[in-house]
Amino acid sequence: MMAIKKQIPNLFTAGNLIGGILAIIFSLTGKIELAPYCIFISAFCDFLDGFLARLLKVQSELGKQLDSLADMVTFGVAPGIMVYVMIDQPYLEYFLHQDYLPSSWSLPAYVDYLKYAAFLIPVFALFRLAKFNLDTRQSDSFIGVPTPAVTIFFAVMPLLIFNACQNIQPGENILENDQFRLAEFISNPWFLAISSLIFSLLMVSEIPLFALKFKKFGWKGNEIRWIFLTLAVVMLATLFFWAIPLIIILYVILSLINTQFTKHKKNEI
Repeated sequence: MMAIKKQIPNLFTAGNLIGGILAIIFSLTGKIELAPYCIFISAFCDFLDGFLARLLKVQSELGKQLDSLADMVTFGVAPGIMVYVMIDQPYLEYFLHQDYLPSSWSLPAYVDYLKYAAFLIPVFALFRLAKFNLDTRQSDSFIGVPTPAVTIFFAVMPLLIFNACQNIQPGENILENDQFRLAEFISNPWFLAISSLIFSLLMVSEIPLFALKFKKFGWKGNEIRWIFLTLAVVMLATLFFWAIPLIIILYVILSLINTQFTKHKKNEI
């Protein structure tokens, strides 16, 4: 019975891996709008495997290694492939009917080079995950942006772009559609390439970030967590999927503010 109990968290780790594989397959077979859902399911499985391991008291070195191996696929390779596809096959020709395209529209030559910036994500995720396993400072918080946060930031973009394009009405001037203009911005090859570089560096940075681990649910000692969760809920309720990349950015900004506040408080003592 104990042997079966030990494998329960590992089953969710396997689910995390399968979701990452499916995200890669959908991205490479012309169904990238389905890949975000696979990433979301994988992220949920990634949360559950650790949660169940602690709940059932079956934490092990094997589970830790399996988790990192699955994360490398789901939160390293998969987002890299997704960004590569988004740059290589821009949404104007990927999601929209040709009737919407300007007759003069063509793919800029520099895109052939920018798309390789996407490979920074899996390379830096590799170092991030190895560093996390060895860094004893990251038991209650994070040093550098976690790979799931980076992946969710990029993974939601195909969904946003797809929905924006699907909502365009026949005969509508797409340049006057606010959602389309936002989609145009986030799918810009330069934006995706620069974002890949920035988030890759953030993964291996020495920036302290708070973790959503509550030892107690009171306000004191959890101020930054409750502020973040409250703002995140409000943003999701008002902006829906558009809130997700903003929530990731908010997480980094609040962590920086929290670090400076903590340092200032220590200096006063």
